[in-house]
Parts: sequence; structure tokens; C-alpha cells
Amino acid sequence: MTDTLQKLAATIQSRKGADPASSWTAKLLDKGPEKCAEKFGEESIEAIIEAVKGDKARLTSEAADVLYHLLVMLTARDVTLDEVLAELARREGTSGIAERAARPQT
Repeated sequence: MTDTLQKLAATIQSRKGADPASSWTAKLLDKGPEKCAEKFGEESIEAIIEAVKGDKARLTSEAADVLYHLLVMLTARDVTLDEVLAELARREGTSGIAERAARPQT
């Protein structure tokens, strides 16, 4: 699975700075981080709706859209998949309750 996400992340990164007329990803990135975040939010809501409805096939499709748009949003802010995976690895084996308690209060 990580290999598929790594390939997708690399493809998205390669579209950064490309002609917006050449690809949907380049078009999204050209619109800026705020638009990329907005699209991620829209896709997340669509996935939530399908999860509530219980349609596995539609949820699977929407989940793929969420992962794609998450990677686009991260790329727009120069956050790599490797950085996110390193953060997940750092948290591995830590209770979610303990991890949350250790976060700086904002």
C-alpha cells in the first residue's frame, strides 16, 4: 500500500509547477494551498456521507479521492508523505489518549 501512495505522491509532486492545462493536479496546485484544502474538505465530506449510508463501493471510491486530495494538499504546503509516515511511525505503540495529552495546548 505504501508503494502505491509513494508513487501517487511522486506523481503529484512532479505536477507542481507544471502547466495547469496539462493536468488536473497541476490545475489544483496552481490554485494554491487554500483551494487544495477546500477540495480535500469537500472530498472528506463526501466520504463521510458514504460511510453513513453504508455503500462500501462508493465509500471505497470516495476514500481514494480523499487520499489523493490529501496528498495534493500536503504537496501544496511542501509537506511530504515521508514526513507524515515518519510522524505515524513516531506515534506507533503510543496510546492515542497519551499521545493527545502530550500535544502542546493551543
